Amino acid sequence: MKHLSIDIETFSSVDIQKAGLYKYALSNDFEILLFAYSIDFGEVKIIDLANGEVIPENLISALNDESVIKHAYNAPFEWWCLNQAGYKTGIEQWRDTMFHGLYCGYTAGLGATGMAIGLPQDKKKDTTGKALIKLFCVPCKPTKSNGGRVRNLPHHEPEKWELFKEYCIQDVVAETEIYKRLAIFPVPQEEQDMWVLDQKINAFGVKIDTELVEGALIINDVVTRELTEEAIVITGLDNPNSATQLGRWLSEKLDVEILNLQKGTVAELIKTLEDKDAIRALEIRQELAKASIKKYVAMSEAICPDGRVRGLLQFYGANRTGRWAGRLVQVQNLPRNYLETLDYAREIVKEQNAEFLKLVYGNVSDTLSQLIRTAFIPSENHKFVVADFSAIEARVIAWLAGESWRQEVFATHGKIYEASASQMFGVPIELIKKGNPEYALRQKGKVAELALGYGGGSGALIAMGALNMGLTEEELPDVVKRWRNANRRIVDLWWGIENAVITLMETGETQGFKGLIFSREMDLVYGQDFLTIKLPSNRKLFYPKPHLQENRFGNMALHYFGVNQTTKKWEVQETYGGKLVENIVQAISRDCLAVTLKRLEEKGLQTVMHIHDEAVIDAGMDIDVEKVCELMGQPISWAPGLLLKAAGFESNYYMKD
Repeated sequence: MKHLSIDIETFSSVDIQKAGLYKYALSNDFEILLFAYSIDFGEVKIIDLANGEVIPENLISALNDESVIKHAYNAPFEWWCLNQAGYKTGIEQWRDTMFHGLYCGYTAGLGATGMAIGLPQDKKKDTTGKALIKLFCVPCKPTKSNGGRVRNLPHHEPEKWELFKEYCIQDVVAETEIYKRLAIFPVPQEEQDMWVLDQKINAFGVKIDTELVEGALIINDVVTRELTEEAIVITGLDNPNSATQLGRWLSEKLDVEILNLQKGTVAELIKTLEDKDAIRALEIRQELAKASIKKYVAMSEAICPDGRVRGLLQFYGANRTGRWAGRLVQVQNLPRNYLETLDYAREIVKEQNAEFLKLVYGNVSDTLSQLIRTAFIPSENHKFVVADFSAIEARVIAWLAGESWRQEVFATHGKIYEASASQMFGVPIELIKKGNPEYALRQKGKVAELALGYGGGSGALIAMGALNMGLTEEELPDVVKRWRNANRRIVDLWWGIENAVITLMETGETQGFKGLIFSREMDLVYGQDFLTIKLPSNRKLFYPKPHLQENRFGNMALHYFGVNQTTKKWEVQETYGGKLVENIVQAISRDCLAVTLKRLEEKGLQTVMHIHDEAVIDAGMDIDVEKVCELMGQPISWAPGLLLKAAGFESNYYMKD
């Protein structure tokens, strides 16, 4: 036996969607119901554990045999559940077909991946499978007709149970068929090792300040009730939280049609209105709409019995670049904190003193929002060491393009906003400092740096907030022109990559540009077809089913299949040179973080989470932040000349320094 493909079906009273895999399988009533397997991709068999069958000794031995590779779709589920059920198996022995599919540019989800990859689809079967999972894998509502039971067992629905077993078998069949189609496009060993490390980080988890979370939820309930009552008094509405009711009330009161009450609209109305009641009603809506309280709820639902939240990171969650995505609490999208008295605010919340919090800080919702980061705390007798790369994407694009003046900036003072303004407007950088009239140019340099690196124009500047920074729409084209003139090698990078891709698609011949390799990779047996970009790290970016067709501007451009971020459907996507550069730069930045995470592990340091380009380490009191930053700034073997720098801090809780 060399390969063992597995799919299991399980029961737990914990809601896996809200609490996550780790808490789900730690439940006292968790059990494995079915164990379907295939040895060396042969016939699929099933073991009915719920009806008393047992896993044979040879399979139990194989589960912990390092020479046997275990395969599953979303393998962390099988690995963690089997271990919690008493079957020892090491994560290093597992291969995740879902990750393999994501690596090759496909979407997540067994059915969705199968459809994208070309497997025959039976939508009725998919619907039936979900119904069977709901029937047997989660608690049921007690009713008179079901005898008041809270769970459906096999003998309650014997025919459906047999159907469920067939469904489990077919999942192994689908997984192995997907694996066969992906096997010719292997995951590099470095990425497999990184996947293993990611599972270890997720399984270790991060401790939660449960007192703070409980206090935040109680205070939020009090304030929500008070604000709602105040809004009812002001408006006379039954439900002032209803956008429809509030919009109608505002329209009648102001004699102006209110088209919507979206976040931006509400903020603008508060600025422009004079009616005090209308302004206050909208201010209350702003406070009640704070989404951050949902993160406290997510934490409370996901906290494991030992006070830790696990499974916060999704490996290869950002499909196009391979970056991580947030799960459960969504740590990749946490509100910033600006309060200078975080310690004091935390203590008030822990004391559940809503009135005092309001007295000291005014806007309670905003205060709770700013404290959300601080709910993550280090283990006992430990501290957080938080370090992140400084301007990582700006450094990578400068290195990749060979933009020498930018490289010089990063090798010396690192003030890229001032240096960019200096290059754009021909003003000595020494003059662009606070107190001088030239300092106003820094704002233009900053927004240009944030918005224009990937081929964007005036629209990108507006999207980045240029108009809110004091710039006028009329001067934006000049900002774009000046930035591009100052960064000609980056502009050349956009066009060079676009030309390499189009030449590849027209000729079929592999192209090389700036250390990147552009290839067409196909498998004629199963009809797989990709455009691949080999990065300096040897990792590849995959673009499925590539083809050339006219874009909206009438030019020939690369199109490929992917998930439309608006419709969430698998359909044709259009791209261009600047967008490809964005994919590549973000992917290389991601690879720099991956190298750092491995280095931290090799030094015996425990990363508990990482947010974009920042690592959060659960460190012993003897660990020094300067040493961690020095480690992050070390050269990377596959990126000679890339100048990395990190900054960091130490804290008793997570925050934005």
